[in-house]
Amino acid sequence: MGGPLTEYHSRLEEQEKEIKTLSAEIETLKSKELEPTARLDELRDENTKLNYRLNILKRSLQESPPAAALPRDSKAMLNINQRLQHVFGAAIRAAYPELERPPLAVTPSQQAKFGDYQCNSAMAMSQMLKAKDVKVNPREIAEKIVKNLPENELIEKTGIAGPGFVNVHLKRSFVSQLLSDLLVNGVQPPPLPKKKRVVVDFSSPNIAKEMHVGHLRSTIIGDSMSRLFEFLGYDVLRLNHVGDWGTQFGMLIAHLQDKFPDYLAVSPPISDLQGFYKESKKRFDNEEDFKKRAYRCVVRLQSKEPDFIKAWNLICDVSRKEFQRVYDCLDVKIIERGESFYQDMMTAVVKEFEERGFVELDEGRKIVFATGQSLPLTVVKSDGGYTYDTSDLAALRQRLFDEKADIIIYVTDSGQGSHFQVVFAAAQMIGWYDPGVTRVEHAGFGVVLGEDKKKFKTRSGDTVRLMDLLDEGLKRSMDKLKDKERDKVLSPEELEKAQRAVAFGCIKYADLSHNRINDYVFSFDKMLDDRGNTAAYLLYAFTRIRSIARLANIDEAALRKAAAETEVRLDHEKEWKLGKCILRFPEILQKITDDLLLHTLCDYLYELATTFTEFYDCCYCIEKDRQSGAVVTVNMWRMLLCDATAAVMAKGFDILGINPVSRM
Repeated sequence: MGGPLTEYHSRLEEQEKEIKTLSAEIETLKSKELEPTARLDELRDENTKLNYRLNILKRSLQESPPAAALPRDSKAMLNINQRLQHVFGAAIRAAYPELERPPLAVTPSQQAKFGDYQCNSAMAMSQMLKAKDVKVNPREIAEKIVKNLPENELIEKTGIAGPGFVNVHLKRSFVSQLLSDLLVNGVQPPPLPKKKRVVVDFSSPNIAKEMHVGHLRSTIIGDSMSRLFEFLGYDVLRLNHVGDWGTQFGMLIAHLQDKFPDYLAVSPPISDLQGFYKESKKRFDNEEDFKKRAYRCVVRLQSKEPDFIKAWNLICDVSRKEFQRVYDCLDVKIIERGESFYQDMMTAVVKEFEERGFVELDEGRKIVFATGQSLPLTVVKSDGGYTYDTSDLAALRQRLFDEKADIIIYVTDSGQGSHFQVVFAAAQMIGWYDPGVTRVEHAGFGVVLGEDKKKFKTRSGDTVRLMDLLDEGLKRSMDKLKDKERDKVLSPEELEKAQRAVAFGCIKYADLSHNRINDYVFSFDKMLDDRGNTAAYLLYAFTRIRSIARLANIDEAALRKAAAETEVRLDHEKEWKLGKCILRFPEILQKITDDLLLHTLCDYLYELATTFTEFYDCCYCIEKDRQSGAVVTVNMWRMLLCDATAAVMAKGFDILGINPVSRM
């Protein structure tokens, strides 16, 4: 059996052989005498696929670190699952070299009696071999995999269960060392092969309209995704694609001219922009002269006449102040780059599609049918104006070519999924990006429901204003803290910090803890409940963990010294369970980076908190004198487990945008 380096060289040679084979096949295809029509199309299609696979393999060779170079000695937390996949991948390739891309399935074990992890590849491999007319029992396959396992630093022993599950038991010394590394280095992200540029488009309210509960999900989910990529070391651009352009500004400017004729000299005192919008809309619908003037205002705005640009800016500034109140409450940082930013780019986008022959005329409109899509994009209206389709194409092009984004994520409701599907298909058709190289994705989400399971509305049937919702959260969280008599223990400043932490933390967590694809029921009572998978429970649990060292009179310096000198013992089953749970954090981050489903992180934090409670109930961290209550013994390795738990929870909270406080 060779070490990890041998395993990597084997993988390297295998990939290089495949590259040579693919290159030879491409050259063969080029030199063939092509028959017309169907055969020609078939060969061209095959040629494209081979080139694509060749590029993927080349990129894999450039970016994939060798197994021996995994961050064992670096400050980064090691992804145990990923390391096991390297080990089992090498074993599978050695055992069955004839299988092309054999399945590799390594997962944490659900029951302690089956070890710590399981490799479940044997059954699927049996089916692959059967397709080649080779009948092999899955258990025999599992045995052969185990025999070919390379030497490694993390597996204590393996066992085969049932029809071919390979149960993996980790070395306790290995897990203990990883925990010590975590305590010394802190919670560090895995090393990036390349620092990629990520654009996250989220929140996106409309100017002159107040943010409502519908904007809550996009704002919270987009902020958390941005925090995730930032922690992992990516270069993240957070963009707010506000609706700040369009025909509605004609009626708003016309109404502004009537109501505040001196607006150019004196800033108009518009305190209720929503009311101002409703007034202008009513006039637009009922007054023909006003409607005509509104259309003329749109033309003059689009011509960028200074007075009209100033009026437009005044209206936008009032909205920005209202939006910022929400962002300050939710601790969200975002750069505004609205539809107006892309106006001057749209003509060039339409011209590019026309020059490539993708534009069709349809009753005066200019439309584009993207490959594989049944619905077209309208890039120019019959009156010569541009559309949301044109704006979104221009925005995507700017992000690809000017921002040079490697990853672009749009966080909007699922109802816009089909629209983005067509936009992305059109961008691929014209050659703006290759989905095998650049990741462009719509992260859709369901709607917020009231407790009656209908769309969340006020009692009068209006949409719920987001600021009203946040204010109600503050009121209810203070009531909750006073019910627990925290106002008698905390100073006024501590109480206010706890109020904000609970209110906004609970609102965010209630959203993020649900699968974003599904609708979810908004309930203050449930989200403020300190039992079950809620932010209230996790925040109280975190505060309790942090208080253990304080009660034992152990300061930060003593913990740091112990981390460097004290072995983290994992003899008790609850110590072992907690240690492994702490170290699963990198696996969770990898999963949510791949699928952008943040509820997985929430589920993990809840599992970590409940696993800690099991540990704390069974394993004494400090022992006190029964008479005096004085601390007699401090089991320092257990204090270190408390510290490691708190460190991972704190980082998880940070990714979710939740701000825990030291006292609650």
